[in-house]
Amino acid sequence: MIDAVRIQRGTRFSRLFAAFFLLLLLFLVAAPYYLGRSELYLLVEIFSYLALASLWNLLAGYAGLVSVGQQAYVGLGSYALFAFTIFLSMPPIFAVLASGILTALLSAPAAQVIFRQKGAYFAIGTWVIAEVFRLAIAQVNALGAGSGTSLPTSIVQGIAPTRAARDHLIYWTGLGLIVAVLAVTYFILRSRWGLALTAIRDSEPAAETLGVNSHRTKFCIYFITAGATGSVGALISLQKLRITPEDAFSVIDWSAFVTFIVVIGGIGRMEGPLIGTVVFFLLRGFFADLGPWYLILLGAFAIIMTLTMPKGIAGFLADRFELDLFPLRRGIRYPKIKSK
Repeated sequence: MIDAVRIQRGTRFSRLFAAFFLLLLLFLVAAPYYLGRSELYLLVEIFSYLALASLWNLLAGYAGLVSVGQQAYVGLGSYALFAFTIFLSMPPIFAVLASGILTALLSAPAAQVIFRQKGAYFAIGTWVIAEVFRLAIAQVNALGAGSGTSLPTSIVQGIAPTRAARDHLIYWTGLGLIVAVLAVTYFILRSRWGLALTAIRDSEPAAETLGVNSHRTKFCIYFITAGATGSVGALISLQKLRITPEDAFSVIDWSAFVTFIVVIGGIGRMEGPLIGTVVFFLLRGFFADLGPWYLILLGAFAIIMTLTMPKGIAGFLADRFELDLFPLRRGIRYPKIKSK
């Protein structure tokens, strides 16, 4: 007898990683009870960069929309949180979600403009949009104009009554946000959208001949990533409690470093941002005290990695050891012939 041919996604590595991820998640949920304030602050920062890198990877690595202006939505989300909490008296934690929704809505008209461009012109257009948003925000006197502003004490105390409780609540918000980003990214890539994105990335004209609406698919991904990026920006500003246009719309922090993380980890692979974030923070720990040499060494490391591992660390591990932590690709399980 011959078994039927089956499509298989999961692998032994992916199942082991799923068990490890659940165990790690339990430890992270309980982290406020055994870690100090500085460690929690660092973990929230790691969550923020991992979320931004995962979203940029979904946008550029899968949808083929290479953006160098995602700092636009980090900045809009950051300022939206301040506006919601100061002017509308919205609870800060709820404002993180509301900031993402507002940022997504603002990204729609921006997308209609930059989607008229292709390739390098699209990338330049995203940067121009980010600069327009930055200059516009710098003119709003109610939000501190060019010098920025801080969250009032009453709002900070409204997060939680004590500093420790505030740190814990912000940490759990960051943890919930990164879990949501990874989960949404995973289910998008496992769905028909994932197949459509893969087809568009490989050949957009061929994908359209098969019935894929490339413009609608790209717009939806851009809309989703902009909203989630806005929520991450709101979380960042909530942790810092102060905001300025230069920091909120920083090209180096929210575009250059995020691109570095994805390229080093492996663009177009969901494992890439995870690996790249770990590498980035290790390098930052080693090189951060070297002043101007810090960015020079990061650039040199990026050049060496792209020359030796053009697919990134995740791509190298997948090619060398068939290591897929997230079972996104479909594989054929061939039937076994059973003897009578």
